[in-house]
Amino acid sequence: MVSLATPLPERRRASAGFWLLALQLSQCSEAQRLANIQAGFAPGWVRAMRDAFTMGPRQMESLFNLSTSTLERRQRQQQSLDAIASERLDRVAMVASHALRVFETPERAGHWMITLNVALGGRTPLQACETGIGTAQAHRALATLESA
Repeated sequence: MVSLATPLPERRRASAGFWLLALQLSQCSEAQRLANIQAGFAPGWVRAMRDAFTMGPRQMESLFNLSTSTLERRQRQQQSLDAIASERLDRVAMVASHALRVFETPERAGHWMITLNVALGGRTPLQACETGIGTAQAHRALATLESA
């Protein structure tokens, strides 16, 4: 498990893994994405996302609707995420890939993902990804930035 005590190069590799996943998912058809969600994402993607956005345990619990102990157990036992957690990971990846197109670098896109946004009711785009409606709002906020 990668933590803040983990050497920076390893954390950067895990973070880069998330951005690669986001790019790959953005190129999949909806049918492929649904198949991935139903099969469940590998638990390593949770770690990669946590490192990409420097998320704490409470943020992880809220986003995935799973306790930290359940997330850690799934990682230790290499169990896939359930469909709900996988769908939320897919939502985050899709918004993140859209943000990457708008902001052009993972650092700037990542910063946008974790910054409170008035257009999202004072939530971060990452928090907005907890629901389908919030995810749509995040995409609309990005579309507004694209057209500006």
